[in-house]
Amino acid sequence: MSVAQRSPKRTERQPVAVEVSIVMPCLNEVETLATCIRKAQKASEEHGLAAEIIVADNGSTDGSQAAAKELGVTVIDVAEKGYGNALRGGIDAARGRLVIMGDADDSYDFAAIGPMIDKLRDGYDLVLGNRFAGGIERGAMPWLHRWIGNPALTWISRVLFKTPVGDMHCGLRGFRKDAYEKMRLRAVGMEFASEMVIKASMRGMAIAEVPVTLHPDGRSRPPHLRTWRDGWRHLRFMLLFSPRWLFLYPGVALFGISFVVGALLETGAKRVGPIEFDIHTLLLAGFGCLIGYQLVVFAIFTKVFAMREGFHPANPNYTAMFRYIKLETGLVVGVAMFMLGIAGIVVAVASWRSVGFGDLNPAITMREIIPAAVLLTLGVQTIFVSFFLSILGIDAEAEPAV
Repeated sequence: MSVAQRSPKRTERQPVAVEVSIVMPCLNEVETLATCIRKAQKASEEHGLAAEIIVADNGSTDGSQAAAKELGVTVIDVAEKGYGNALRGGIDAARGRLVIMGDADDSYDFAAIGPMIDKLRDGYDLVLGNRFAGGIERGAMPWLHRWIGNPALTWISRVLFKTPVGDMHCGLRGFRKDAYEKMRLRAVGMEFASEMVIKASMRGMAIAEVPVTLHPDGRSRPPHLRTWRDGWRHLRFMLLFSPRWLFLYPGVALFGISFVVGALLETGAKRVGPIEFDIHTLLLAGFGCLIGYQLVVFAIFTKVFAMREGFHPANPNYTAMFRYIKLETGLVVGVAMFMLGIAGIVVAVASWRSVGFGDLNPAITMREIIPAAVLLTLGVQTIFVSFFLSILGIDAEAEPAV
């Protein structure tokens, strides 16, 4: 057989690589799920996307899984309950380098994903929908959520974490999967949305927003969202994730104010108008110094632990702390404070001896005992804090040369 007569080789069609994965968390959404899937399929066709649709089912009992499979989409069963768990399960199964996540209650129009995809292709790591910029239809969001809850939580996130967004909790958003993997999200519930924005901001990722319209929920049953419970969970997460605002700033303020008040009262009672401040206030100031110091220590512990576990990105300031402030430094400072406290006790005993170990004047002796007790306590705390921080930072210490 001549070359011209040979049959052409059969070429197999290569599967088209998935670029975009659309993930929908689902828990008993049979009334609206099919509508959302069709809208996502239509949007994919109109924008020419190589896309897949994944329904992350969180234990539906109303036939949602069957409705999704009838439309040819992938269904992932996620046993662990929670909005965050469902999304993580769906995102982990996604094959696309770009991921769009959106609620399956028909409150978001998946036709709006085009601008999000464009932003992600332009290099943004995270793109959020902004309902306040795009429009909130009548009855789509409760008054308390629209005018108080969402604006307040968004403002708090901007103050605590400098998040560059105007709508912290929009349920329609997109992100690059490689960026998502760097975030290492852990939240299991509704606070998953907050965690994503906060971690992206802390890691300096490129974040953008696009206007989206929020429509009334298409389901006949009440939504899964619970105003006070989920609002508190978002706020609690932000506080726990910001040791500066939860521990450091209050601790520094309390210690500073208490120290100034205590220093003033050491020289004698002070009167402000009709009110006189004396040794009782001095005692409270001493406790204030101790509590403030402990809060500052908690801030350091929390920050170091969060960096070691990957919750927070590495902070060069803390790296420098372990480089220059070592166990021996803390021990020297702690022992010095402890010895000053001992010296204060000796002075107090000497004052007692001067009156033959008889009755004492509290206005005098308490001004000797209180600062001595505070210094003793701070010294002991500093010694053990130094040991604990040395354990936390042991990996940061350079290996000795052999």
